[in-house]
Amino acid sequence: MRKIFFLLILLYINIGSAQEVSCENLLEFIESEGYRKGSLSSYTLNSSWLYKVTAYEYDYRIYIVAEIKRNEFNFSTNTYIFCGIPSQNWSNFRYVSYGDSNSYGERFHKYIVDYACNCY
Repeated sequence: MRKIFFLLILLYINIGSAQEVSCENLLEFIESEGYRKGSLSSYTLNSSWLYKVTAYEYDYRIYIVAEIKRNEFNFSTNTYIFCGIPSQNWSNFRYVSYGDSNSYGERFHKYIVDYACNCY
């Protein structure tokens, strides 16, 4: 309970400067306490490197949890969390906008990757 309270305080103050938060703890917290906005699986993504992308909302901020394949030849993944994604970026990633690439990988680089959380 104390750990969650501490994490909440850090998230509330400013997630960008909360280097004391481990990515693992942040990930667990967002997955358990956040509202799941949507998810795209490997079947939909049809990507050689993106395996699964899930969006959560917590305290009016969007967090993306991305499972990224270690290589294109197997399904072992690493999980990464991205913080403070603008709502429009999530929509632009999830749905093809006019003039955007049909590739989820290209849209992930355009709309999500720059928002990696500042955690360890």
